[in-house]
Amino acid sequence: MRNLKTLCLQGLGVAALALGMSTAMAADKPSLKIGYVNGWDDSVAVTHVAGEILKSNLGYSVTLQPVEPAIMWQGVARGDLDATLSAWLPATHGEYFEKLKDKVVVLGTNYQGAKIGLIVPDYVAAKTIEDLNTYSKEFDGKITGIDAGAGVMRRAEEAIKEYNLSEIKLMPSSGPAMATALTRAEKDQKAIVVTGWIPHWMFAKWKLRFLEDPKKVFGDDERVDTVANPGLATKAPDAAAFLKKISWSGEEVGSVMLAIREGAKPEDAAKDWVAKNPERVASWLQ
Repeated sequence: MRNLKTLCLQGLGVAALALGMSTAMAADKPSLKIGYVNGWDDSVAVTHVAGEILKSNLGYSVTLQPVEPAIMWQGVARGDLDATLSAWLPATHGEYFEKLKDKVVVLGTNYQGAKIGLIVPDYVAAKTIEDLNTYSKEFDGKITGIDAGAGVMRRAEEAIKEYNLSEIKLMPSSGPAMATALTRAEKDQKAIVVTGWIPHWMFAKWKLRFLEDPKKVFGDDERVDTVANPGLATKAPDAAAFLKKISWSGEEVGSVMLAIREGAKPEDAAKDWVAKNPERVASWLQ
């Protein structure tokens, strides 16, 4: 009897030890810090979705850090940030990449076909930037812009010169003001042309298109890459493998951006999207 009791106690001890080791191993997973561009809706959306998967599916403690682009790139290069899913290449963040390319690793592209340009509702007659002269009265002779000095605004000024848009003026405002103007125009089915980009929530809300730009004033399409510190692969190999695979469409990122736009907290919008798209998430974790 004493021997049986001893064996039982020993068995319980082994089980407890195994449980303790398992808990310790889970607790030993390193904390991760992911940077994203402060104020960029697409950056907020993809980062929160990735963060939710890293936490809920892979068991990491994750901090999502909003920063300015230059600080984001420097942070990844130094290791202050483990990764970012917000690297617009080859143009928008090209200068940062050229300076730091030997100190970072490009894991993959999470969004293909990013671009900036002049955007109109699909019901508008104008097809090309040059058409704006022909239909200038329908647009009240203006392009509704965002913040003066923004990259898309500088390109819009160049487009006015390159396409000789003598009847058109660029009107600076802000991102939210541009979206408000577009909302009103869509409601009344009025013609409007705005400076914009994709991915953006407005493409999930309305049927929009870019005016054709044969002179390529706004440049070629870009991509949004996931960039990591070289140490991530050793520090958290399963996290690095996931971040290498994550990639989604304009409709997918747009739906998360729109949910946030309509009042959801970014973390709640991300949790909801992850819960509704288990097969998509599973494909990134294989």
